[in-house]
Amino acid sequence: MRRSVSLLAAAMALACAPAALGLAEFGIEGMGVVSTAANEARATIAPDGRRIVWSNDRDGGAGGWDLWQATLQDGRWSDAQPLPLDTPADDTDPFFSADGRWLYFVSDRRGGHGGSDLYRAAVAADGRYGTAENLGPAVNGAGDERAPTLSLDGTALLFASNGHGGAGGYDLFVARLAGSAFAAPHPLPGVNGAGDESDAAWLQDGRGLVFARSSGSGGVQLWLARCEGGRYVDARPLALSFNTAGGSTQGPVIDNRKPGELLVAGAAQAPKAGGLDLYRLRAPQPDGDASCR
Repeated sequence: MRRSVSLLAAAMALACAPAALGLAEFGIEGMGVVSTAANEARATIAPDGRRIVWSNDRDGGAGGWDLWQATLQDGRWSDAQPLPLDTPADDTDPFFSADGRWLYFVSDRRGGHGGSDLYRAAVAADGRYGTAENLGPAVNGAGDERAPTLSLDGTALLFASNGHGGAGGYDLFVARLAGSAFAAPHPLPGVNGAGDESDAAWLQDGRGLVFARSSGSGGVQLWLARCEGGRYVDARPLALSFNTAGGSTQGPVIDNRKPGELLVAGAAQAPKAGGLDLYRLRAPQPDGDASCR
């Protein structure tokens, strides 16, 4: 009971104020605005800390899963609105580049190269979004791509795919920037297995990795690995109370404004707004080396 009370207090501190101090194990993000009765998934925060973009299946969007945005007003997330980038198809998995110039995302809209493809849209200085651009056939294969994540310098793209070969199911891949486009994706060494690996985030620009892995019980669980000798090793479940083998915990993204904190999607017993909610926790501090980047 004492632990539940402390977690609830931490959660309420973070419910609307992303800059709140005193973060305990985790806190819910934007109760009633970002985390609602609908299902929320992967979220990303702009480098200036003024906007959060996430995907959800609430009413009021273009259809299916949509990208929504809220802005920081008086220390609280406010004015949640669907993005003009949305289509009647599913639009998910947003990710702001570290320089704030691009919003990457996933869509299965018409005109792609397979199922779900990776896209990006330019972000203007006034916060408006440009036209969605497909990342091209070198990255987007005949299958599905998911969960784009950029390195801090923008030269490496980490994503999941079931259409580039690999060990089985969805695997994690890295594509390097060649001129103005990403090309020649290769499997991320050390973590891909016969099941599904997806939703990865680099910790400390590659010294560690947190990623989602399907479990034998049908759930999705977050795992943590460290870099050693050019590959990720010692993978183990992330120590988080609701990150269980039978649950659904996914979509880890580092807060661009506060790189010591991580946003994830999951379903804690409390605090809880709906199905899958967005939570904030302290990012693990890996003891790996820099050889994986």
